[in-house]
Amino acid sequence: MANIFSRRSVMTLFSPPLCPMSHAVRFVLVEKAIVSEVEYYDPENPPEELLELNPTGVSPTLVERDLVLYDSRIIMEYLDERFPHPPLHQMDPVSRANARMLIKRIDQDWYSLLNEIIESGDKKSGKAKKQLKESLIAANPIFGDRPFFMSEEFSLIDCAIAPLLWRLPSLGIDVTTPNNAINNYAQRIFNRPAFKSSLSEAEKELVDFTK
Repeated sequence: MANIFSRRSVMTLFSPPLCPMSHAVRFVLVEKAIVSEVEYYDPENPPEELLELNPTGVSPTLVERDLVLYDSRIIMEYLDERFPHPPLHQMDPVSRANARMLIKRIDQDWYSLLNEIIESGDKKSGKAKKQLKESLIAANPIFGDRPFFMSEEFSLIDCAIAPLLWRLPSLGIDVTTPNNAINNYAQRIFNRPAFKSSLSEAEKELVDFTK
């Protein structure tokens, strides 16, 4: 499909400024220091050219020459394989498969509730907020067990979780626990230079960025 986007010489990510799935991809791009451009757009009014490349309208969309990808988790996997250093997956097949299953579980258990909260608004999202809070707190021992989520090393799993945790304060969801494991984990991720650089201007406004 020939158009102005697919002819670009630089990898380009088309991203709504507040999309958590897009945010995860931006995090990977910066963490791996991949030369790329991010073009923000209004998801309520996407460019026609973008819809030609991605008829589903699902964000984000990654364009690299003739390649077009528009599933955030597939994009993250592609970037880690396309640019293998630093690796964000363990190299052995069993560990990689387990990581993929864990990210799928995170999407099913946590992101499904986050999407419900965002789409339904404050007045109708009370039940989903309660479920998300309780589910995250139930995972408190996992957050506190290792420096990163179920790992000694930073990985794609952390890139997947971070955008969700960043949005919790703006949604009125407090996951503070006696040992503060979730918040301590979150701050370790938020303090990474790559995470800070991955934030859109709109995302910076969700949380006090000076903390």
